[in-house]
Amino acid sequence: MTSLVVRLLSGAALAAWVNAMPAAAFADPIDLASPNGRLTVRVEMLEGKPSLSVLRDGQVLVAPSLIGLTLENRVTVGGDEAFTASPIRQGVDDYALLGRTSRVRSNWREVTLTPVSADNKPAMVLVLRAHDDGVAFRYRVPAGQDAPLGVVAENTQFAFPSDYGCWGLNLGRFNSSHEGEFDPILASRIRDHNAYDAPLVCETAPGGPAFAIAEADLKNYPGLYLTGRGDGGLGVQAKLAPRPDAPGGVPAVVATARIGQDLETPWRVIMVGDHAGDLIESTLITDLSAPATFDASWVKPGKSAWDWWNGGHIDAVQDSGMNTATFKAFIDFAAANGLQYVTIDEGWYRGAGGGGVVRPGVDVTETIPQIDIPELVAYGRAKGVGLFLWLNWKALDAQFDAALDRYQTWGIAGIKVDFMDRDDQVMVDWYHRLLAEAAQRRLMVNLHGAFHPTGLTRTYPNFITQEGVLGAENNKWSSRITADHNVTLAYTRMLLGPMDYTPGGFGNQTPETFQWRFLRPTVMTTRAHGLAMFVVYESPLQTVADTPDAYAGQPETAFIGQVPTTWDETRFISGEIGQSIVLARRKGRDWYVGAMTNADARTISLPLDFLGRGRFEATVYADTDAPNRTAISTQTVESGTTLRLALKPSGGAAIRITPR
Repeated sequence: MTSLVVRLLSGAALAAWVNAMPAAAFADPIDLASPNGRLTVRVEMLEGKPSLSVLRDGQVLVAPSLIGLTLENRVTVGGDEAFTASPIRQGVDDYALLGRTSRVRSNWREVTLTPVSADNKPAMVLVLRAHDDGVAFRYRVPAGQDAPLGVVAENTQFAFPSDYGCWGLNLGRFNSSHEGEFDPILASRIRDHNAYDAPLVCETAPGGPAFAIAEADLKNYPGLYLTGRGDGGLGVQAKLAPRPDAPGGVPAVVATARIGQDLETPWRVIMVGDHAGDLIESTLITDLSAPATFDASWVKPGKSAWDWWNGGHIDAVQDSGMNTATFKAFIDFAAANGLQYVTIDEGWYRGAGGGGVVRPGVDVTETIPQIDIPELVAYGRAKGVGLFLWLNWKALDAQFDAALDRYQTWGIAGIKVDFMDRDDQVMVDWYHRLLAEAAQRRLMVNLHGAFHPTGLTRTYPNFITQEGVLGAENNKWSSRITADHNVTLAYTRMLLGPMDYTPGGFGNQTPETFQWRFLRPTVMTTRAHGLAMFVVYESPLQTVADTPDAYAGQPETAFIGQVPTTWDETRFISGEIGQSIVLARRKGRDWYVGAMTNADARTISLPLDFLGRGRFEATVYADTDAPNRTAISTQTVESGTTLRLALKPSGGAAIRITPR
C-alpha cells in the first residue's frame, strides 16, 4: 500500500488514520485507537501548531497539547510541515519478564508521521503508539550530515481539561538521588519552577479514571522532568536534565546526536486505567523498551541479607564488622533462612569509607586486609549463597574494565553501584555501558542513587533492581518513612519498575514511640505492614534489611524465606492512593497477598475469587495490639471465601495461600 501525504495546517483538512486497513477517507483530526478501541491518541492543530490529546471511552483525559523540539540555533521542529502518514502497523509484544509477571503479551497499534521538507532544514518524525493500557509518542529527527544534532529544549506539553488531583515527587532541581515523598497536589498548584520526577499520577475524578505520565526506552538522551506550563494553563510540560559538558550560552544544549546518527527521544508515556490501582498491573514501560540482545538465563532473582542498615553486628561473632568471620555468619544466616545472596556494603575495598566521596588511593580491585572475598565466595557457593559487592560509581568508573574483570574472576554474583545522582545524557549513556559490560561478565547490577526506571530491566535483564526511592534507610536519620508514604509508593514510584526499598526491619514501633537512630534502627509501622511489603513492593532482588539477630526465633522470619521475588501474575484487589493497598501475586499455584494501610485503622474484606478451583491453605499474619508481634493463623479457603482483615493504624497483613 502506498503512503499518503497530508499537511498539518490550521483549518485545513487533516488525514485520519482509521482503525481498519486499508486507509479510507481523511478528515480532521487524526486518530489512532488502541487495540480494544477504548483509548485514542489524537493529533490536530492548535494555534497553527500540531498538538496531541488522549481520550478514553470518548472522555478527554489529556487536552490538545503542544508538541515539538527546539534544536540548536533556535530551530523548532514540529511546526507547519507536510507529513507522510504511514500505514497503521499492528503487533504483539511477547516476552519474558522478571517482576510483576513472568510472561507479557501486549497488543499495540502504531503509526508514523514522516515530514516532507523542501528546503533541507531539520524536520521531525512523530511516532504514535497505542496499547490497551496506555499510549505513547516519540520524536525522531533524521541524522545531520554536516554537524551533530543538538537539542536545546523539548516543547512537549500535557494539558489537562480540568483541575485534576495528582500525586508527584517534586525534586525541585535536576541531578539528585530521586528520593522523596509523592505528595498530593492539584494540577493548578504545579508551578513552572517545580521539577517533578516521573511518574506524575493524576485522577480525573475521585476513584478514577487515572493516568500516569512517564518515559520509556531512555537512551542517548537526558531524563525527563515535569514542570508547570508557565502559560497559565492546567497541566505540565517536559524539561530535560542539563548536560554537565554542555557548551556555555543560553539556551544550553541538553542532548546531542553524532553526525550521521538520528536523534530519537524516549517514548513519552501516558499509562491509563479505570482506577489508579490498575496501573500497578501494567507492563507498558517495559513493553515500549528495547528487548534484550543476549541470553540472560543465568540471571537469578532472590533475596539478599545485608550488613549496612543494621550496622553489620552479629552477637555470635566476636568483633563483628567488616571482616571475613562476620560475612561467613551472614552467609550462614542466608542459607538457613531461604535467602540466595548476601550484599557486602561499603568498606570492603581499599580506601573506601567516603560514601559519595571518593578518597585518594581508592582501589576497588583490592580488599582491605580483614576481608577475603575469594574465600567468602567459595564459602557461599558451598551453601548456595552468592555475593553482591557495593561500589561508589566514580571509583568503579576509574577502574572500570579491571574492576569488572576482577569481580568475574572472583565469582561475584552482582554489584551494587551507588551515588550516581544524575540523569543527564552522559549518565544515561554510562548506565547503558555499565549494564552491557556487566552482562558480558555475567554480573547482575543493583543501582542506587539512581534515576526513575525507564524499562531498562527489559533491555538488560541483569539490571535486577534499583533504588530511586525514599526507602527504609531513611529510618536511620529521619521520621519520614511513614505508613502513608509506604502505601503511596505502590501507586506512584512502583508503577515504573523495581525498587530496592530494603524492607524487613523487625524493630517495629508505633509512630508515637518511634525515634530514629543510625545504629540498630527501628521502623514506625507494624510487623505485618512490613511483611506485606515483600508482596506489594516489586523487586526481583529483595534486600532484607535487619540483622540476623533480629530474625532469630521470630515466627515471621519463615514468611520472608518463603515469599518469592518474581511473579507469574499480579492483581490489584482494592485501595486508594495514600489510603491503603491490597495486592495479590501468584507464583505457580501459590498466591501471596499484601495489605497495607496508612495511619488510619481499617477493616478490609478480601474475596479470594482469584484462587480458581480447589481448596487451599491460607496462613495469615495479622496485626495485634503490639506493633512487633503478629497473630498467625491457618485456615482452609477456596475461591468463594472472603477473609476479613483488621488492620491497625500503620498496620497491614500478609497472607500465604498454597494448594491443599
